[in-house]
Amino acid sequence: MSAPFAKILVANRGEIAIRIIRSAKELGCATVAVYSDPDRNARHVALADEAYHLGPATPAQSYLNLERILDVAKRSGAEAVHPGYGFFAESAPFARALIAAGLTWIGPHPDAIDAMGDKVRSRQAMVAAGVPVVPGGTEMLADAAAAREAAGKYGLPLALKASGGGGGKGLKVAHTLDEIESAFANAQREAAAYFGNPAIYAERYLENPKHVELQILADKHGGVLHVGERDCSLQRRHQKLWEEAPAAISDHVRDGLRKAGIAAAKAIAYDSVGTIECLVAGGEFFFLEMNTRIQVEHTVSEMISGIDLVREQILVAAGRPLTFDQTAVDAGFRGHAIEVRVNAEDPAQNFRPAPGTLTRYEEPGGFGVRVDSAAFPGFTITPDYDSMIAKLIVWGRDRDESLQRLGRAIDEYRIAGVPTTLPLLRALVDFAPVIDASYGTQTLEPFAASLGAAAGAGRTEDETPAPAGSDDAIRVEVNDKLFRVRFVDLPGHVRGASAPAKTAPKPAAARKSDRPQGNDILTPMHGVVVELPLAEGAAVASGDVVAVIEAMKMMNEIRAHKAGTVAKIHVAKGATVEARAPLITLT
Repeated sequence: MSAPFAKILVANRGEIAIRIIRSAKELGCATVAVYSDPDRNARHVALADEAYHLGPATPAQSYLNLERILDVAKRSGAEAVHPGYGFFAESAPFARALIAAGLTWIGPHPDAIDAMGDKVRSRQAMVAAGVPVVPGGTEMLADAAAAREAAGKYGLPLALKASGGGGGKGLKVAHTLDEIESAFANAQREAAAYFGNPAIYAERYLENPKHVELQILADKHGGVLHVGERDCSLQRRHQKLWEEAPAAISDHVRDGLRKAGIAAAKAIAYDSVGTIECLVAGGEFFFLEMNTRIQVEHTVSEMISGIDLVREQILVAAGRPLTFDQTAVDAGFRGHAIEVRVNAEDPAQNFRPAPGTLTRYEEPGGFGVRVDSAAFPGFTITPDYDSMIAKLIVWGRDRDESLQRLGRAIDEYRIAGVPTTLPLLRALVDFAPVIDASYGTQTLEPFAASLGAAAGAGRTEDETPAPAGSDDAIRVEVNDKLFRVRFVDLPGHVRGASAPAKTAPKPAAARKSDRPQGNDILTPMHGVVVELPLAEGAAVASGDVVAVIEAMKMMNEIRAHKAGTVAKIHVAKGATVEARAPLITLT
C-alpha cells in the first residue's frame, strides 16, 4: 500500500504526538514535530524526522499559535496536519485555515466539528436525530438567575456546563440553591479561559450514572461503524482516570447505544474517528456529547479490536475507504482492556496538580501490558500543560485477568520526584465496586477521600532516586538465600557503606502540611492567579473564595480557612505563584 501522505505535521506534544508519529511512520509517512521552549528535549521531538520550534511555553504562543503552525507546515513541506487531542483538535477555524492553505486536515470536516463542538447545538441535533439526551435546556443561560430558574425546572443537583467545552472543563455541579451562583460563575470562568466561549447551559445532574462512550470510525464514502464501547465512569473533577472496554452494561442498553451512536454520526455526515459519550442510568442511556477527535482512552478500544485507530484516521483523511465492515469488527472483539492515567497529582490533597521533575522513572512490562508515555528519568512536568505522565494499558482474556494484570503492572511501576495517582489506582484494583464493575461517576472521589493519606503515600515529592534493585531496602543473604528487608528507623551507623543513607518516603499525612495555619492564606500549588476578587480591608468569612488559581489545566478555588479582614494582598491577578506562597494575610 502506498503512503497516504509524504509528510505529516503533528500539531501536539507528549504521548499523543509520539503515538501519531509511530502510526504515521508505519504507513511510510515522514513526520514533523513542533515544540515549545520546555519541550525542546522532549521524546516526540527526537522521534520525528524533523522538528520546529514554536515559541514559549504558554500554549497561546506555541501549540495554539495558528500562524506559527501554518508557517512550519509550509517550511517543512508537510501535506497534512494531525492535531491529536486537546489544543486545536476540535477547532473548526483551525481546520478551515489548514484546508484553505492547501493542507489536509486529519480529522472530521469542520461542519461536523461545529455541529458537535457547541454542546447546545449538539443536543438540538441529537433531539432531531431521535437520540435520547439528558433532560435539560437547549438554550444558553444568561446569568445565575437563569440558572436558578433551570434548577426549578429540572431539579437539583443541576449540572452547569460550557457550551463550547468538554473533558470536564467548564462543568460545575450545584447540589443546593445556595451553590448556584458560585457554580455558574466558576463554570463560566473556566469556559471562557479554556474555550474562549463563556456560554453555559443546564441539564439535570444524574447521581452516580455510568459514563459510557462509543468509539466511532467513519470514512468519506458514507461508511460508518463502531468499535465498541468503553466505561469511563471513574473520574475526579469530572475528568477520567480509569477506562475499560467493553463496558459492563446490559445487552439492551449496549444495542440501543450502538444504534443511536451510528445514527448520530450519520446525522452529521461524520468522516473520521470520534466518540459518542452517554450517561447510563438503570436501563436507560442519554446522549451527553460527541468528541470530534481521537481520545485519550482510544487505546482500550484498540486492544480489544486489534484496530490501530490512529492509522485508520490517517487513511480516512487521505480519502481511503474503510477496508472492513461492522461484521468484521464485531467478529474481531476479544478479551478485556483497562487504561489508567498516571498523573502528577496528589490524591491525598484533592488531586492537587504537582508539577516537578521525575527523579526516577521505570515502566512495567510483560505480556498484555502497554505504556503510552513521553516520560523518562529527568523529565519535567511543567505547570503549563496537562498533568498526565503516562497511560498504562493492560489486556486480558477476561476482566478478572485484566484486573490481575493491572495490579501486577502498577506494582512494577516506579516513579519518584512527584506524587502520582499510582497508589490510588492500585487501591482501586482491590475495591469491591471496581471488582464487580458496579461503580459510577461518583464512586472515585469519595473512595479517594476515604483512603486519606494512603491515597498519596509511596510516590512523594520527597522521594529521591534509588539505586537499581534497592527499592528502599537492605539486602541480606542467609544460607545463600537473598532477602530484601525494608528499613524504616535503621540508625545511620548501622547502614554501612554499601547501603544508601536514604530517608524512607513519608506518607502524605506526615509530609509538610498544606493545611493553612495562622493568618496567611497560602496557595497549595504552583499556578497562575486568574481571579482575585478581594480588596484590602474586605471582610472574609470562613470558606469564602479568596482567589482562583489555574494549574495544569485545572481551576482551583482557594478558600479562607478562617474569618477575618484582608490586611494585605501579596499577589496580583495574572501573577505566577509557587506552592505554599502567601496570597492574602488576614487580621
